[in-house]
Amino acid sequence: MKEAEFYQPSNYVNRELSWIDFNGRVLEEAVAPENPLLERANFLGITQSNVDEFFMVRVASLHKLSAFNVTTTDASGMTPKEQLAAVNDKEHQMVEKRYQVYNEQLLPALAKQEIFIKHVTDLNEAEYDFVSRYFEDELMPVLTPMADDSSRPFPFIANNSLNVAVKLIRDLTQQLEPRKVLEGDQEVTENQTTMHEKGDQPAEKFATVRVPDIYKRLIKLPTGNALVLIDDVIKEFIAKLFPGYRVLSTGTYRVMRDMDLDVAEEDTSDLLRAVQHQLRAREHGSVMRLEIEEDFDGWLEHHLIDRLQVDEAWVYRVNGPVDLTFLKKLSGMVEGHADLRYAPYQAYQDPALDMDHNIFAAIREKDHLLQHPYDNFQSVVNFIHQAAEDPKTLAIKMTLYRVSGNSPIIKYLGQAAQQGKQVTVLVEVKARFDEQNNVRWARRLEQMGCHVIYGLVGLKTHCKIALVIRRDDDGIRRYMHLGTGNYNDVTAHFYTDMGLLTCDYELGEDLTNLFNALSGFARTRYFHKLHTSPDGIRDFINQKIDQQIAIAKRGNPARISMKMNSLSDKQIIAHLYQAAAAGVKIRLLIRGITCLRNDLPILHNNIEVHSIVGRFLEHSRIYYFEGDGHEEIYLASADMMTRNLNRRVEELYPVTEDDTKAQAIAIFEAMWKDNVKTRVLHGTVYERLEPEGKRFDSQEYFVKQAQKQVAGLAREAKNHKRLSNVFETLTRHVSNLHLKSTGGED
Repeated sequence: MKEAEFYQPSNYVNRELSWIDFNGRVLEEAVAPENPLLERANFLGITQSNVDEFFMVRVASLHKLSAFNVTTTDASGMTPKEQLAAVNDKEHQMVEKRYQVYNEQLLPALAKQEIFIKHVTDLNEAEYDFVSRYFEDELMPVLTPMADDSSRPFPFIANNSLNVAVKLIRDLTQQLEPRKVLEGDQEVTENQTTMHEKGDQPAEKFATVRVPDIYKRLIKLPTGNALVLIDDVIKEFIAKLFPGYRVLSTGTYRVMRDMDLDVAEEDTSDLLRAVQHQLRAREHGSVMRLEIEEDFDGWLEHHLIDRLQVDEAWVYRVNGPVDLTFLKKLSGMVEGHADLRYAPYQAYQDPALDMDHNIFAAIREKDHLLQHPYDNFQSVVNFIHQAAEDPKTLAIKMTLYRVSGNSPIIKYLGQAAQQGKQVTVLVEVKARFDEQNNVRWARRLEQMGCHVIYGLVGLKTHCKIALVIRRDDDGIRRYMHLGTGNYNDVTAHFYTDMGLLTCDYELGEDLTNLFNALSGFARTRYFHKLHTSPDGIRDFINQKIDQQIAIAKRGNPARISMKMNSLSDKQIIAHLYQAAAAGVKIRLLIRGITCLRNDLPILHNNIEVHSIVGRFLEHSRIYYFEGDGHEEIYLASADMMTRNLNRRVEELYPVTEDDTKAQAIAIFEAMWKDNVKTRVLHGTVYERLEPEGKRFDSQEYFVKQAQKQVAGLAREAKNHKRLSNVFETLTRHVSNLHLKSTGGED
């Protein structure tokens, strides 16, 4: 069959529904018995933060398309309106599942370990006195009640903020304090008359109180591992904010707004200013979701629906605390219980890539393939650090998509510029939810003397590359790092990514040409080994698939193996269908979105799809082709998504040296062997793989490998110290013998 014949909507899974299924796989980790209990709580918190971002961006985009009556369909044949309805229905089911896990599994399991998340009504006398004082001393001075009436309009409710809605009426039982009034020119005292005495009936009033972000959501109680939610404490004592009124009902709520950034780059000459303007504007985006407690007062609910202008269909009542992301912080607040957390481990630091050795000499000797977090990301930081300090360094060029809030790489780039080196940094100020951070770093880098650029009009620069130009003794040489993940020293501890340190001549020329295209008007027509998006990576992957199809048609074994975060591009999927139909064996490791279905009869069961969800977030991208006795393996910053292939600057590069190539292949094969954290796709549904024989957790395997390497270094250091001690002892004995033989004279 031709590729075009595979484009039927029934051959594709909707991207948004596939994403919700992925979040369901994360939720499975919250109940997996092999996971430590506090880590299970963390997984439940992650599912909440995942869906929050999903609503702020993906659901928001569908809302805008639906509002403009766009009827264009996606690959699965669904209009934006139909997708919204399906997403809403499925997410309501997922909300119910999340809170079932919280109430029926997590809380009882924590209680067995004497870890309690208590409600205020369950506190003993001492605990109640503690939270009462906490409210008076800490919270009361900070809280600001906001009324909604004729003179005070409904306040702005910030995205993702936690709030307490209050229904009140005037308290008719209270005799108000005497007040001073003026009669003519004289001040006299009169008692205030209650509304009841005047015959008026008090009206119900609405007010809202924002829970301050400066406080932790969980308050640690004075004894044991007992905690209470800050919003529960506020609700318990909230009447103190409304003297003269009686509180009829309270309820915690929050909203998720449209937070997608829409910068019309072709209409602005100052991208940085445009992004800053859009950051301010998006804070007031439309409400995508209203989340309230299950027992939320109906009058309060309708008041919020009316004021926030949210459709009732997008109101989510939750059977427990609003916003479960606080569970991501639970482990850090629990004392002891090391057995309820993942065992700590030490990442392997290759001595050749530490600050006590010449990293450039090590790279000249051979390529170095790194797999984080098992290999220490500090090696990459050291690469930039040494380049900054090395007097032989002439220039540093680097792309930054997401960096940490206190990035050492930023520091060293600035240090290099201040030492007179030419430093060019592309900072992608449109990196979603990192825009503010990146704008700040861009300004800082400019202040330190770096030349900062912001990418190409209409494209996000998502490639992960660093180029160091150095004057070696034998001439100018380029050293480089190419990665699959961000230059972020924080996420590198829990994202799995790969990177290559090399001084390959042709790759060096390719990176130079790419940076020239990013910073100037150069239009590179040819790369030696590098493949880039837009367009180039798509063309290359299609070429490789065609090669495997040709091999299979000759009757020879052909195999395609790919690892990525998401597979959603319609054309690439159709091409993989065509390859499978031709007899190519296809293995796909996909963490997240999977729009492909592998149950079509014409595929002859030639497509197998695994998804690994575990301790670390699988983020690396690997593209591996085997046929006619040849093996080729490539790493990339790009997933097989339309945005990565058409609308982003991405890089894909080969791993060619024998040892690093074998290492990269071994990494893929180890992940394919995983039978503990792997789910297998059957048509449109992922099912957990039942281990046959020995259990194999690939992430645990890589941790153990790293620990063996660390232990080996420790043994080497110990042996070196022992030999040094022996040498010193022998030297001392020889010296003493010499002194004796010469009568103490030298």
